[in-house]
Amino acid sequence: MMRGAIAIFRRDFKKFLGNPAIIMMTLFMPIMYLIIFGNAMGGAITHIPIGVAQEETFGDETPLFLAAVDGLGRFHTADNPRMFDVTVFSGEATAKMAFDEGRVMAVAIFPPEVSNDHAVRLYVDSSEYMIPGLIQSGVSGVMAQSGAKNPLQVSKIYGDIDYIQFFGVGVIVMGIFMTTMMGGGISMIRDRENGIIEGYLVTPVKRSSIILGVIASGTVKAFMAGFIIFLVDIFVAGVTVDSLETFLLVLVVLFIISVGITSLVVSFSSRFSAQQEYASVVAFLNLILFMTSGAFYPVLGMPDWLRWITVINPEYYAIHALRSLILRGQANLIGMDLLAIFIFSGIAIALGITTYRRTLE
Repeated sequence: MMRGAIAIFRRDFKKFLGNPAIIMMTLFMPIMYLIIFGNAMGGAITHIPIGVAQEETFGDETPLFLAAVDGLGRFHTADNPRMFDVTVFSGEATAKMAFDEGRVMAVAIFPPEVSNDHAVRLYVDSSEYMIPGLIQSGVSGVMAQSGAKNPLQVSKIYGDIDYIQFFGVGVIVMGIFMTTMMGGGISMIRDRENGIIEGYLVTPVKRSSIILGVIASGTVKAFMAGFIIFLVDIFVAGVTVDSLETFLLVLVVLFIISVGITSLVVSFSSRFSAQQEYASVVAFLNLILFMTSGAFYPVLGMPDWLRWITVINPEYYAIHALRSLILRGQANLIGMDLLAIFIFSGIAIALGITTYRRTLE
């Protein structure tokens, strides 16, 4: 019995040592979880863009306004950088325009004098997690420090949004990626192992048709997964869609990101012959993309080096677009997001076709 067990052990262990990709991912993944997940979650949120203005178009700033601008500009916690990036606007109308365009996440309107009857009005983007509370606390703290007795009137522009709604929108994109990874990439590798791909090559079907068919099938499956999770968000998380136009734009975003992610996964799966190696690499890719997408925690809470990954992360733009549509109802804020995921999808399609064609040849 022992001799047989030792023989099985030797064979299995040699098989493990003979696969350097699995060894590397086994050791590398926990380290990357520590670095990426540890820095992406729970960090100090800094550099929140806010705007300030006085109620009347001013020539001379009031002491209250000057104290608030100075205090907010220097506001920080412990050894962290400043919490707010303050932009001074010449009037309330221009400040609110910047808010509507997404250039600032809050606008504080200060009265022309210090009085118990003159409230400081604060308008905040309530669709972000934790940030509205930080802004309110910062403005209240600066006012108290300056000795102002004015009441603070807070307006949550998008209403009270729970964390499940904030996170639920991010889960839509995660569902698209996971469906493509499991139902697309692994399925392709399994077909190759079973000789199905070789069977395609002896039929009159063109290679380009095979590639497009694989990408189209994966896109439909990914889109269906994203749409189902979107419906679950509506009934479970309580998110709402305010118009038919917004609903259709949500479907457009889901479709474009489904095409891009499917094509990216096709390009990866075509370079692997074993399901285990593919699953390890794509799980690492999912860690990088999802943890830096802002799905769990605001991007402003990440260190600067991790935010650079966010800049080139297509999932970040897809989630931002979906939040702008679903939580904010602001279709005017998704132009840059659509451009980014269009570019990503185009590059991913070209990469997927090129790599898969090489595999067929």
